Amino acid sequence: MTSTQATWPSWRSCLGADALASVVVFLVALPLCMGVAIASGLPPAAGLVTGIVGGIVVGAIAGSPLQVSGPAAGLAVMVWQLVQEFGVATLGIIVLLAGVVQIAAGLFRVGQVFRAVSPAVIHGMLAGIGVLIFASQFHVMLDDSPKGSGLQNLISIPAAIKAGLVPVDGSFQHQAAIVGVITIVTVLLWVRFAPKRLRLVPAPLVGVIAGVAAAHSMSFGVKFVNVPDDLLATLQFPTMESLGSALNPAVLKAAVAVAIIASAETLLCATAIDQRHDGPRTNYDRELVAQGVGNSICGVLGSLPMTGVIVRSSANVEAGARTRTSAILHGVWILVLVMAAPSVLEAIPVSALAAILVFTGYKLVNPTQAKALWKQGRAEFGIFALTLVGIVGIDLLTGVALGVAASFIKLVYTFTHLRIRKDVRGETVHLHLDGAATFLRLPALAAALESIPRSSELHVHVERLTHVDHAALEVIMGWERQATRAGGKLVMEWDEVHTLYKRARPIPELAVAAVN
Repeated sequence: MTSTQATWPSWRSCLGADALASVVVFLVALPLCMGVAIASGLPPAAGLVTGIVGGIVVGAIAGSPLQVSGPAAGLAVMVWQLVQEFGVATLGIIVLLAGVVQIAAGLFRVGQVFRAVSPAVIHGMLAGIGVLIFASQFHVMLDDSPKGSGLQNLISIPAAIKAGLVPVDGSFQHQAAIVGVITIVTVLLWVRFAPKRLRLVPAPLVGVIAGVAAAHSMSFGVKFVNVPDDLLATLQFPTMESLGSALNPAVLKAAVAVAIIASAETLLCATAIDQRHDGPRTNYDRELVAQGVGNSICGVLGSLPMTGVIVRSSANVEAGARTRTSAILHGVWILVLVMAAPSVLEAIPVSALAAILVFTGYKLVNPTQAKALWKQGRAEFGIFALTLVGIVGIDLLTGVALGVAASFIKLVYTFTHLRIRKDVRGETVHLHLDGAATFLRLPALAAALESIPRSSELHVHVERLTHVDHAALEVIMGWERQATRAGGKLVMEWDEVHTLYKRARPIPELAVAAVN
């Protein structure tokens, strides 16, 4: 048993708090499961199945104590594209293979690797996904269909607004628009003005209820959710033909892409949730295995892929959950409702669910984070922007790949860029170092030091250094040893050098003496 597992509270001692929290998570998850399914081009039942598996199965074996898993808005665009390209039957194989990849990644302990992705890439990915969700679901909110690519959806928004304002013969798009607007306005008002004692009631649920009330009270002819009486009848198990597609290189590539995106989103969500509670920390490799098991099951059942999801997980923490029992119970409640009273769900307008995702997409774009990256540095903002544009203009995987490549180029530049400026003032020489003094730039640093007479007083300015390694320090120390014998002197801010170097290993003995 790991130390993380050993510190879990007893589920019995926390059952009351977890049961209450599970109801809150259930109410948050219900509209999102159906909305993400519709956004992915699948029936609402596919999202509900994934929510049930994410709660009951993944919740029971998860490595993140308070994270909730289910269908994610972040994967909706990718799934929609896969459905258009391969069909629903092959999607199940893709999700199954993605689950196997995640299980293997967890068993080989590569969970920590996903945490090394640049924050600028992650924020760019979330913003890009937000733009795509906003653009596609804007059309669904008007009882229309997405137009294809992200750019097509964006370009056609003005025409969609016109259709929502000016009724076309036989169309109910203007009525769907009214339901969508009422839903979003209700969410905004609830977030802003809800009394403290009622804030546990999720804003998306309140918004959907308002949309339901509007559609039924005005007898609108909008589209409503279709949930079958028999959930088992909606399951699409693999056939021999679909299993054969597992050897298709395009299918394998899609499976790896789903696994990478789902794993990154899950583990980043787990990290964020760990910062919001004082309980056990996430075991990343175990969480990857749990997600893989869940996605493998979802693939066999022909439903949506899952990830750890921030909205439901945040609601879980805020509602006072203590153990993974809350996540398990929320899956149980979804199952009970779908099996016992599916007609309740059929009263929900599709436009209300799409409106919730339009709002979610807007929040994912997060202009505040873009401003923060701009202040942090032009390079970080550039990586963010490249990732976002790549996702919207090409596709999700290409956009992320471009962001990762840009991050790598920036890293290489950071560790290979060293500007050396020499300023001679009589017998005193000032050497200004700007960038990273590493072994990669050792020849330039050695050449600069070789050009300075050993009898000089050398002042090395390190305030603009971002990194210094052992090799660079050895070259500087070598110059000082020779200068000491020749009557010269080295002056350097050892406190700053120590700050730059101490995380790697103890600095050379001569430098330690200088610091002390």
